[in-house]
Amino acid sequence: MTSTLDIKLMNITASVLLLVFGLLSLGALAAWIFQNPVFALRGITVSGDVSHNNALTLRANVAPRLSGTFLTLDLAAARRAFEAVPWVRNAQVRREFPNRLNVILQEHQAVAYWGEEGDSTLINSFGEVFEANTGEVDQDSLPRLNGRPEQATQVLAMYRAVKPLFERMDLNVDQLELTGRGSWRTDLDTGAVIELGRGSEVEVTSRVQSFLDTLTQVTARYDRTVTALQSADLRHEQGYAMRLRGVSTVAVGSQALKNRTNSKQLTEHRK
Repeated sequence: MTSTLDIKLMNITASVLLLVFGLLSLGALAAWIFQNPVFALRGITVSGDVSHNNALTLRANVAPRLSGTFLTLDLAAARRAFEAVPWVRNAQVRREFPNRLNVILQEHQAVAYWGEEGDSTLINSFGEVFEANTGEVDQDSLPRLNGRPEQATQVLAMYRAVKPLFERMDLNVDQLELTGRGSWRTDLDTGAVIELGRGSEVEVTSRVQSFLDTLTQVTARYDRTVTALQSADLRHEQGYAMRLRGVSTVAVGSQALKNRTNSKQLTEHRK
């Protein structure tokens, strides 16, 4: 009995030792594979949007943040490293056997400056605010939008709604702001400042359209064109008030807004 038990214990011990040896061997093999120079990252292939970045800028910004080999690299961390590069909105990072990374970049498409004059922030086509070198943008081609950061999507939507209305009158929106009081204000390329008032996109665009429908007729009364507009206030319930170059305040009532062929002027004073 004793000899039989000893043999069983010896067999179990041998099996355990063999298993441990096998596990240690597998661990050593795995460590050797993971650390093998063959799998050290040798290069990165970048495609997609690369208008504002090149191999040199990407290497300088991303390489110090990458750690590990082809097999041990954290792809999520690598993606975040690429998305931290200026102008990069989204990055897809994949392994390319045996020692390269394949990266597809999507850059921000700037549609406007964001914030106060001089701020280095922009807003992209998705209504997302991002920081970048504004010197890389044609400053004359983009408007400036302003509001609280969480209002960026709302401000961009309003800009896209009112912009074509003014363009029909050959006027361009240079700035659009949602003030802290919830009122909209726009600056035109002619220098005119227009108070659009509060309200939803539908309410504001309706107010702007009514104003523009009578603008030509009102300015013509003073032998002026629409480019003579200095300011306008559309916040009046019964119409709007405006100033023309060489003419003091002109107030147009609700009747004039209803009858576009015979604009009724409530008060008009020449300088």
